[in-house]
Amino acid sequence: MKRVIFLLFMISISLYADKVAVIEVSGMTCPLCTVAVKRSLKHTDGVIKAKVKLNTRKATVIFKDDTNETILLEAVKKAGYRGKILSIKDMK
Repeated sequence: MKRVIFLLFMISISLYADKVAVIEVSGMTCPLCTVAVKRSLKHTDGVIKAKVKLNTRKATVIFKDDTNETILLEAVKKAGYRGKILSIKDMK
């Protein structure tokens, strides 16, 4: 059941989002760091979903096609960390 819900969620996101970015975030040392980065990314115009992991020090961001990638790095910087875009892929 969880897989079906996840699949439906991903399909619905793909109808609205066009790109997925993986950002390397340096400077995170604790779980609260991930919360700060995630919150900053989620409050960025064009961002649909953000997931941040401390163990990999990476953020995965689903965002609209018309959103400039540098805005994502600015959001990471605003949270107090340094970011580097590792990859950007089209969802379609």
